[in-house]
Amino acid sequence: MSETTVDIDIAALRRKQPRFRGIEAGHRACLGCGQALAARLMTEAAGPDVTLTNATGCLEVFTTPWPESAWRVPWMHSLFENSAAIAAGVEAAYKMQGRKTKVIAMGGDGSTFDIGFQALSGALERGHNMLYICYDNEAYMNTGIQRSSSTPHAATTTTSPAGKARMGKRHLKKDIITIIAAHHIPYAATTSVAYPSDVRKKVRRAMAIEGPTFLLIHAPCPLGWGHEGNLTIEVARLAVQTGLFPIIELERGQLANAMPIRDPRPVTDYLKVQNRFRHLFADDLRAKEELEHLQALADYNMETYDLRGEGPDAMDTEAADTVKRRGTRWA
Repeated sequence: MSETTVDIDIAALRRKQPRFRGIEAGHRACLGCGQALAARLMTEAAGPDVTLTNATGCLEVFTTPWPESAWRVPWMHSLFENSAAIAAGVEAAYKMQGRKTKVIAMGGDGSTFDIGFQALSGALERGHNMLYICYDNEAYMNTGIQRSSSTPHAATTTTSPAGKARMGKRHLKKDIITIIAAHHIPYAATTSVAYPSDVRKKVRRAMAIEGPTFLLIHAPCPLGWGHEGNLTIEVARLAVQTGLFPIIELERGQLANAMPIRDPRPVTDYLKVQNRFRHLFADDLRAKEELEHLQALADYNMETYDLRGEGPDAMDTEAADTVKRRGTRWA
């Protein structure tokens, strides 16, 4: 019997190999974790020729419990504050070697909006050819659900509890996408795990652009937000449909595209399915005022980004006036 020689295309096998694997390879995320879904969608779109840097946080913890790892591409864990700096160094080294491997830096909202913003801003200003992805679950989930500057107004966390003194967090969610756009980078965008094709499309587009790019992915946290794990996609979709999380693209600081909302939902549809906002549905005048203010914020987003697709002539200034009148001082 003659032996049969089989030619194996190693490169083809590598392309087929999943870059982010489930629990059998070390993935320990909570059921319904939006961040785990976002990471899987990102790796599917990014392909095998990529190097990842990962700030300290939930994603780093639940994907790399010793001695296992869910990652099947080069991956580096950094501190809370320097994922962008590490990625910038890797990108510079690859450039010196003449390699075209794309570098992606990753962080949660704590390491992006707050602790690591200095390194991120510096990398963008220097023009490193890298993509930065923020998985936005709107609090410091890994360390006990403390508020971050991404936490929405009126949400309750362990460090912004709702009670007699205040109705949850007193401050507005930081408008990080506008701040990033002010760096005049080639491309910045928002997306949500509720729209997988949009996530993949924007990852691929960002990677194809020469220079620094930024992607903000809204990723619900069932534990921190207080909803059942099987509602993650529904909750994420409601954030978009109410206007509280606009899905947009910006090029060189200018709005280039926005996902239209033909039939906007009231913000209460989004808030009532999350325990972090349950105090807003109490029989309390302050709660009623906060619900009205959150609706005004959503309306403001609808008009600012023309999410209804009606053009600037349809702009209602009442929502903008409400936001400006309340300012950032909350009772």
